[in-house]
Amino acid sequence: MSFDTFLFTTVHTLAGTSGFLDVLFVFLAKYLAVILFVVACIFIFRQKKLKNRLYVLSFISLTALMSRGFFTEVIRFFYDRPRPSVVLAFTPFFNETTSSFPSGHAAFLFALACAVWYFNRKWGTWLFAGACINGIARVVAGMHWPTDILGGIFVSIISVFIVHMLISSYAPLATKKPELEKEG
Repeated sequence: MSFDTFLFTTVHTLAGTSGFLDVLFVFLAKYLAVILFVVACIFIFRQKKLKNRLYVLSFISLTALMSRGFFTEVIRFFYDRPRPSVVLAFTPFFNETTSSFPSGHAAFLFALACAVWYFNRKWGTWLFAGACINGIARVVAGMHWPTDILGGIFVSIISVFIVHMLISSYAPLATKKPELEKEG
């Protein structure tokens, strides 16, 4: 048994132990992403100066787009990893038909968290915690292997660095972080 399979079966044992927990894990795996996206949007629109708001919006949007829309799809084009429910022959909480690696949810949510963390550690930490909860819930729900989540994290970190390099190379505003609100 591989380490990935061992981790998956250890975490996935929470599935089916309680009806309440099953509903909770489905909610966290499917809908927590929407809440985290709304939180990131609130962070963006709390910026008082328009130039800061546009810069933060651009940074976060480009990071999420690169992470989920580009890197994740390129990797999936070349590497089609089956989901755990296919390999281990069980019925997951809900079905998804795309490749398992890397997790698109993790790539998107960790990109949001890392990009927001770049500007505000407190908000970024909360988003990071939510992204971790979503990742664990997706493993419990049978949608991903643990390394799928780690792959999504890796893709998002790379995306933040690339977007930072692109923006700081071409935009004078990007040479310094914009003066963002200091309040939590």
